[in-house]
Order: sequence, then structure tokens, then C-alpha cells
Amino acid sequence: MSGSDVTRDGVRGARPGRDAPTGAHAGRRRRRRGRGEQPVVPDAEFSSYYGRPVLNEPSWAALDIAGYLWLGGLAGASSPLAAGAHATGRPALARTAKLGAAGAVSLSLAALVHDLGRPARFLNMLRVFKPTSPMNVGSWLLAGYAPLALAAAAADVTGRFRPAGAVATAAATVLGPAVATYTAVLLSDTAVPSWHGGYRELPFVFAGSAATAAAGLALTSVPSAQTGPARRTAVLGTALELGAFRLMKRRMGLVSEPLERGRAGRLLRGAEALTAGGAVLAVVAGRRRGAAAPAGIALLAGSAALRFGVFHAGVASARDPKYTVVPQRERLEARTD
Repeated sequence: MSGSDVTRDGVRGARPGRDAPTGAHAGRRRRRRGRGEQPVVPDAEFSSYYGRPVLNEPSWAALDIAGYLWLGGLAGASSPLAAGAHATGRPALARTAKLGAAGAVSLSLAALVHDLGRPARFLNMLRVFKPTSPMNVGSWLLAGYAPLALAAAAADVTGRFRPAGAVATAAATVLGPAVATYTAVLLSDTAVPSWHGGYRELPFVFAGSAATAAAGLALTSVPSAQTGPARRTAVLGTALELGAFRLMKRRMGLVSEPLERGRAGRLLRGAEALTAGGAVLAVVAGRRRGAAAPAGIALLAGSAALRFGVFHAGVASARDPKYTVVPQRERLEARTD
């Protein structure tokens, strides 16, 4: 009987149709230093069952969940931009950002509910409050943020209930950053290797990506004379997103490979190019309307490509057992040395 072993180069010794090893043959006894009590059973050796995935890959629909990630980031970052524009006397920028926040969070909720299958499943998550669950906390964030964003936009468009609209804008600004980044915590809290491996930097990547998306929306829709805050947001968001993303990949080691290969790799390389190009074009454009719109479109597309790329990288890492098995083995060997 012979099983398969997972290495950095893939599955080694896979022999389909053979019996899997069990009992004492399933592990490899390692030598122990010094004297003492001997183990009753052999030390475990991590291996994959004939190269089959160790994890069930995420069953989420890419369009629904990656779209939900992107739209939530766009909404959450638009609210602080709207508050800043409102405070500095830029009404067109404030209105565009408020409408963007309201529209994006509505579409984000629709995408989430569509993936869940029916609205009741979202409402069921609000029956309790569980601070240790990113999904539960995120559901409460969306439930609190969406009405505020809608109220702020409605007050601005209708010109009525302006004091209430100002309060809604301020409250949405407080919740906005959490809405923009909690999805990174949600992904990192799973066992999916390429999501969990970036748990330290992924919230900063998503924060930068959300900022560039909000800036991009403003650049495509607002008169150039009022886009100064959006241009600055684009530059700062780009620096945060690209810097944190490069740092994340260096620290992740083996599980960063899915971020650089296949569909995910193509999307993420495109995201970097679009985001960096959009930020440069936004700075060069200044107040020239003709260049601001292409810069905004590039920033929006780059932000979307990043979310879709991260999503597909996670699915690919769950599908290949080496991204689960090899890091576990290396951590175990590091503890026993």
C-alpha cells in the first residue's frame, strides 16, 4: 500500500487506485533527541489523500462575492470623502461621493443576498451579536451603515432634512472605514491558505483599494475644480495598496504563489498597472477634465481587478493541497528543531 506525499513541487508518489496507508504505516517516526518516554504512536506526517484537496474550496460565486468585496470598499471609502468635501465647500464632490456610497452599498448587499440565496439568511445573522465572528460583525456593520448612507444621499439630493442628513453623513463616515476593510478580516479568518496567509496586510491592501475606487468615481463624475481631495486620495490610496500588497506577498512565502499565477496573477498584475497608471494620470491631469475621467476609470478598474484577483487566488490555493500541507509541515518541523 502506498499513499501520496505533498511537496513544494506538487504531489509526489500519487498512485490512484491503491489503498491508502493506515495505522503505523501512515506516519514517519522522527528521531527524538535525548532519552525519555517514547511515543505510543508514530509522529504524524502531513500528506494528501492521493493529491485530493485538503480543504473544500469556497463555493461562493465569483461575481457575487468579489463584486460584494469591491462595492463594499467603494461605499465605505466614499463616505469619508463625502464628509471632507462637504466640510470644505465642494458640493458636487460631496453629492457624488454620497450617491456613490448609497448606490455601492445597496448593490453590495444585493450581491451578498443573491449569493446567500434568500434575504432571510442575511437577517438570520442579525439575531445575535458575536464580536469573535467577522461575518456577524460585518453583517451588523452593513445593517447600520446602509441606512445612514442612503439617508445622507437622500437629504443631499432632495435638499430636505439637512440637519438629519449631516448627522447621517458624519455617522456613515465613522462606520465607512470599517465597512471598507472588514471583508479583508472576513477572508483572513478562513482556513483558505492565500487568504489566511495575508491576515496582517490584507486589511491595509483593501483600505488602499477602497480609497482608489472612491477617488476614481469622483474623478469620472465631478467638475475638475472640485477634484483636489479625490486626486490626493488616489495617490495615498495607491501608495498604501501597492506597498502593503508587495509586503504581504514577501511575508506569505509559499502561499503567495496563487497570487502570481493563472487568472489571479493576471488580474493582480493588471490591478497594479491600472492603479499606478490611474494615480499618475490623476496627478498629471490636474484640473484638466479630459484626463481626469480616464484616470478615474483606471482606478475603478484597478480596484475591481484586485478584489477579483484576491478572490480567485484564494480559490486556487484551497484547490491545491500543497498550500495547506507544506506550510503545516514546515511549522511542525520548526517547532521540533
